[in-house]
Amino acid sequence: MNSRHRLIAIVLAAIGLLVLPLILQGYGNAWVRILDMALLFVLLALGLNIVVGYAGLLDLGFVAFFAIGAYMFGLLASPHLSDHFPAFAAMFPNGLHTPLWLVIPLGALLAGAFGVLLGAPTLRLRGDYLAIVTLGFGEIIRVFLNNLDHPVNITNGPKGIGQIDSIKFFGFDLGKKLNILGFDVAPVTMYYYLFLALVVVSVVICHRIEFSRIGRAWMAIREDEIAAKAMGINTRNMKLLAFGMGATFGGVSGAMFAAFQGFISPESFSLMESVMIVAMVVLGGIGHLPGVILGAVLLASLPEVLRYVAGPLQSMTDGRLDASILRQLLIALAMIVVMLLRPRGLWPSPEHGKVRRTKGGPA
Repeated sequence: MNSRHRLIAIVLAAIGLLVLPLILQGYGNAWVRILDMALLFVLLALGLNIVVGYAGLLDLGFVAFFAIGAYMFGLLASPHLSDHFPAFAAMFPNGLHTPLWLVIPLGALLAGAFGVLLGAPTLRLRGDYLAIVTLGFGEIIRVFLNNLDHPVNITNGPKGIGQIDSIKFFGFDLGKKLNILGFDVAPVTMYYYLFLALVVVSVVICHRIEFSRIGRAWMAIREDEIAAKAMGINTRNMKLLAFGMGATFGGVSGAMFAAFQGFISPESFSLMESVMIVAMVVLGGIGHLPGVILGAVLLASLPEVLRYVAGPLQSMTDGRLDASILRQLLIALAMIVVMLLRPRGLWPSPEHGKVRRTKGGPA
């Protein structure tokens, strides 16, 4: 495909992405909401791809950064702190309503700091041992969020935090319906465009990183850490940078999730969510941006789409099978079939695992 054809394809794809929610809105906001959640999971998958795909560090606790970003925004954009801390209420009598331009950098910085804290004690670990430690980190964060309601109520425990502000910027409130020339644009559609903009920026950042000096260093560590160290790469700093930079995407996605939902609780950040994010990266194609995006969109939207399949199947069994369990069974079967037929992912990287031929020699 030459540059002209590629440009035409990009323009057509951009027009399709801009028009898609407006079309789906006519069939109900539920379909647009599925797209919104898919875009949030694309952000998470792009962040995890930096850690797993580029640096080769298996992270099973990535949902912890998602939770950190969500609770940061929940505390800074809800009446929770004012209701439980009189000193805070005296400083901010009308509550603290954090603007968008402050939310995104704060979510990224806080999650990135926790990413470095996670990476510091795991520098000497590899493979299964690293996976176990990161899994434990994710569970520790969830348990803390579930229990930090006594003796000082910080997270409100299992009851969660509600009444979270919607995103507001330039006079627009994304939580309210917008009328443009007699056409109503639903809040879920406006959130879609915000999430889409964040995804586009994240894809550009990841693409630039992949072909940068840092990206090459990560890939060298992924292929052979000892050889990378012998070549003069500071593997310690590179690993910490991978953990920190990957976590920033999770923090931003978590903040957007809290604003979109208006309510958060520890149940939204379980181990299953971490497993699903890893599955998105592996299923799509480790280290390949188009594959990671495809895997995230499919696995985020498939459970919702299968609701319409599980219902009729449940009625065929006279209600013996629960619809939610049947839906998970169908997802698991689909993943097994895909990995059997496409072990490198649905859209793997063309360079990964490819043996170059040399002149006058065998492959």
